[in-house]
Amino acid sequence: MNIRQTAITLSILAILGSAPLQAGGRGAQNLQTSYTSELSAVETKALLFMREEEKLARDVYRNAYDTWEQPIFLNIASAEQRHMDAIAGRIAAYGLEDQDPVTDNTVGVFVDEELDELFKSLDTDASLSLMDALKTGAFIEEVDIDDLEQAIRDSDHPDVIRVYKNLLKGSRNHLRAFVRQIESLGGDAYESQFMEQDDVDMIVDQPMERRAGRRGR
Repeated sequence: MNIRQTAITLSILAILGSAPLQAGGRGAQNLQTSYTSELSAVETKALLFMREEEKLARDVYRNAYDTWEQPIFLNIASAEQRHMDAIAGRIAAYGLEDQDPVTDNTVGVFVDEELDELFKSLDTDASLSLMDALKTGAFIEEVDIDDLEQAIRDSDHPDVIRVYKNLLKGSRNHLRAFVRQIESLGGDAYESQFMEQDDVDMIVDQPMERRAGRRGR
């Protein structure tokens, strides 16, 4: 993919203060809780970046569903909306609503210029074929996993870490789902696009995870 270099740049931004991935459940009940211990500048930047990065994933998947009409894209797009909502809850809890980058929820609209360019590249890739769309989804989830892991390392607030860990479970599940679809269509073992191959293989070889606070359907 020609967007790998752009994504690496965004991941570097994540290390400096961002993070990309499940919301709902008990976490959703605590969205209005306010905190007196302020977030650090790094934590704040990560939270705001993640809000738009989750929107990028949602928007790419919504368009992919419109194009290919495959349930996997609609289901994961809905999950990404819950991810956005979970991040919005933490933004509200720390009184950062005036900094929320998602002022326009329209598909394809971003405040961050690099995310805007990345969305255009990913959206184009996902329109080429069903296989390209699935691989684009897997790529997005690899980047999300990497960014979330960095955000967890950079955060000192248990409530924020808890949300990130739930999103991380979601992103790992999404990666597993995309890889299974890719391999079922192509027959070849999935080759990583961003993370180390061993790390991707370890995730894919594990079963689907349940979100904290959820007992199943």
